Amino acid sequence: MHARILAAGPETRLAAVWARRPEAAEQTAAPYAAHVAADFDELLDHCEAVAFAVPPAVQGELAPLAAERGKALLLEKPLGPDLATARRVADAVAEAGVISQLVLTKRYHPTTRAFLDTARSLDITGARSAYLHGAFLGGDFATGWRLEHGALLDLGPHLLDLLDAAIAPITAIRSTGDPRRWIELTCEHANGAVSQASLSGSVNLPRAITRIELFGPNQPTAYDTAEIDHEECWPILRRDFATAVRTHTPTQLDAHRGLYLQTLIEQAAQQ
Repeated sequence: MHARILAAGPETRLAAVWARRPEAAEQTAAPYAAHVAADFDELLDHCEAVAFAVPPAVQGELAPLAAERGKALLLEKPLGPDLATARRVADAVAEAGVISQLVLTKRYHPTTRAFLDTARSLDITGARSAYLHGAFLGGDFATGWRLEHGALLDLGPHLLDLLDAAIAPITAIRSTGDPRRWIELTCEHANGAVSQASLSGSVNLPRAITRIELFGPNQPTAYDTAEIDHEECWPILRRDFATAVRTHTPTQLDAHRGLYLQTLIEQAAQQ
């Protein structure tokens, strides 16, 4: 997915690919005539920016190395498997002064941006939300780290980011349940609002649910991604990243934001 989107351009070009399995790198690079790097250092020799499509532990190890080499970073969420790793990534980005951007896919869709613009003008008392799917039950997304850590680490960054952006900064968070099956979060926000979030990657649904309902003195405001075409997100994400790199203008969804979200996840996990 990353290779296809970055190769489509015109803002970016897929220059090189590296993977732990050489055959995987070759298969990914071949359709775009990209260079196949023998190791990570060689990959860095061939690019201005690095897009990570690896498990959190691997990203946590390699992203600081790329930042030290002055490369812009397109980072997956979460930044790392734990808060300490996430902090190392964010610190490396800050120390090197490189541009970073998180692949929080839905954030780049026009529907999401319109919802957030509307939400910021509302007086919000409380919110209910859910991010539910069955991808952990089998298939390409039932990967080792997702099965080990569950929905909080994988889906949590998406939903916490949206609640935080739509309502107000989250000041406290509590959890109950099992992140590998179903976990419930209760968040307190800086404006006094309280939000609830249901997270699971282990429920059999016809399609994933990402729904947020905002309540207050006015009529409820709902955000539902059921009809969102995710292909519309990628060109905007690519353009935003390329613009940030070319102008050296930090993005809102950067490594610092990723560290903030991982801090919230750590607080919830400690419950």
